[in-house]
Amino acid sequence: MILRIDQTDQTPVYQQIRDQIVAAIARGELSVADRLPSVRTLAGDLGVNLHTVNKAYAVLRDEGYLLMRGRSGAVVADFGQTATPERMAANSERLATGLRQLALEHRAQGGAEETFLEAARTQASRVFAEFATESSPEEA
Repeated sequence: MILRIDQTDQTPVYQQIRDQIVAAIARGELSVADRLPSVRTLAGDLGVNLHTVNKAYAVLRDEGYLLMRGRSGAVVADFGQTATPERMAANSERLATGLRQLALEHRAQGGAEETFLEAARTQASRVFAEFATESSPEEA
């Protein structure tokens, strides 16, 4: 897994790190129990502050993607073991909030509902086809 920070991107650096790790999990580049680099190592590799990487890891932990094992560091979590009703509700809420914001932006730019829905369907189909596995996280 190679992470790259785009300093010209308006997205906060911790969010860029979070997003790239989630994508690596989705692509299968990171599997359950895989260890991530230490906070210090990743911060040094990326040329960012330790607190930035620590925040990214904390967000990933809170979302159920990572387990923090003290001195052993961060490992990829098994969603079957970390999926609590509260966490599943939070993930659903984050999905709804993100989709709502995208829909609002699309409408503000004069876009039609059907155009938005088609774009969402197309992207979802691409992601699920690209990252297809023998069983999806919801089937496990």
